[in-house]
Amino acid sequence: MWTRRDFGLGLGALGLTGSLPALAQKLRVMKVANTAGVNDPQQCFVTSGRHPRLNFYKPEGVDVEYVNMSSMTQALQSLRAGHVDYGPAVPGILLPAMAKDPGLDLVSVYKWLPRNANVVVVKPGSPIRSVADLAGKRIGVRSQGDTGIVVTRTMLAELGLKDDRCEYIAIGDGAPAGAAIDNDRVDAMVAFDTAAARVELVGTRLRYVPLTPKFAQFGSGWLCVPRELLKKERKALVGLFRGMAKSTLFAHHNLEAGIDLHWAVYPESRPKGRSEGEARKELAFILKDRRNSWMRRPDDPDQRIGASSLAEWKSNIEMAVDGSRNPKLADELGDPNRLFTNELIDEVNAFDRQAVVEMAKTFKL
Repeated sequence: MWTRRDFGLGLGALGLTGSLPALAQKLRVMKVANTAGVNDPQQCFVTSGRHPRLNFYKPEGVDVEYVNMSSMTQALQSLRAGHVDYGPAVPGILLPAMAKDPGLDLVSVYKWLPRNANVVVVKPGSPIRSVADLAGKRIGVRSQGDTGIVVTRTMLAELGLKDDRCEYIAIGDGAPAGAAIDNDRVDAMVAFDTAAARVELVGTRLRYVPLTPKFAQFGSGWLCVPRELLKKERKALVGLFRGMAKSTLFAHHNLEAGIDLHWAVYPESRPKGRSEGEARKELAFILKDRRNSWMRRPDDPDQRIGASSLAEWKSNIEMAVDGSRNPKLADELGDPNRLFTNELIDEVNAFDRQAVVEMAKTFKL
């Protein structure tokens, strides 16, 4: 267990002591669009570092504030209006929106989900065995502005199929989504892995359908900021994402502590009507796949946390062209280099990664 003395030594090992004067400065609170719609420990890859025992953000002069959103579309609108500072970037939604609205000048600066966290689920006895079988079916999605629609469209396009006969039905989360599947209101659900896990937790049995080969190899989540914010507040953004990188490493290597730290920072998110033991078991199930999606694949040639590549963004554009059925999309977007940047990444990764891992392995709250 880390003692107060150990924690002080840990700050030095993590390269934080040089930043301690920032504690006396006014913190830059960075608002994030939370498209999960609820603040719970699935965000511990960000929130664990806010706890004073870890203190990954404040020495950098920044802090994090969650603003709940109902969809990716609402997040983009909030970014454009300046209501939040950064938010999730799903290429299939972001790129068509940027092409349609040149005033939506966003740049993806940090890849937070380097593995594909999307899933296709059906009832165990469903005749749907592959993504190709989704053509012409009723597809359950969290909301009409969520990613399930563009994910389905993108994968069908990869197979040379269209979704023009598909019906997309908003079924919400958890119990309502489970009821829609159990009662055959939809033939399949396309969502993030955490959403499918929540459906399983309410008692709905699911079978997972493999993603299409090309789509399965891509990451599924970036964080973007307005280009003007990147110019004006570069230092704050480096500190923000460095804190996030440390928090992600910590939560991945000690998920139980990550959950505890989240609850401690956000006591209103503690379970109500059931024991913490039951809630912890549920969260471990929800995050069983997601915790690995936070981390890069072992065979990824670029192991820097948050890094992107030009090749993947060119592929993102190709998939967005197919998914949006807009053959002019690439021309409308222009140079793909303007869509993302790694300019923060070396500085974001300028900390002792192994020290964070060791801290996580021995930490108890």
